[in-house]
Amino acid sequence: MSTYYLDTSAAVKLYVNESGSDWLRRLLSAPSQIVLSSYLLRVEIWSAFTRRLSEGALTSAEYSRLCDWFTEQCATFYRFAPVSETIIRDACTLVERHRLRGYDAVHLATALAANQILVRAGETSLAFLSADDRLNEAAILEVLGADNPNNHPSS
Repeated sequence: MSTYYLDTSAAVKLYVNESGSDWLRRLLSAPSQIVLSSYLLRVEIWSAFTRRLSEGALTSAEYSRLCDWFTEQCATFYRFAPVSETIIRDACTLVERHRLRGYDAVHLATALAANQILVRAGETSLAFLSADDRLNEAAILEVLGADNPNNHPSS
């Protein structure tokens, strides 16, 4: 069993075909995989879908289908971590340390907190997945394994 933390730039690839989408779907297709994220993912994914609709990249029917699918997966596929005062405090530290954007720092702080729980329980460390190289570099500096789906384009 493996545990993966997805930020929004990675998670959106599960719903919209982009570079690395096939790789990510295959990686997470095993039923024993655990997929974690922050509750922030919900609004960020919704925003990404809405932006694509506004730009004409999605039809209204596609938008509705994606929103319904994502809503279903929020209940069945993801395990969400709340945004607590501790997460916000840690995210502020990560912003200063790595010059991250706010929501990126919240994702990283959430992943670090989840990883700490896993390690204390004797489980394998989680893998941090993001399509943002800068965020992945920060994750690595914080001693998380990280990968970018964009480094695994479809063949």
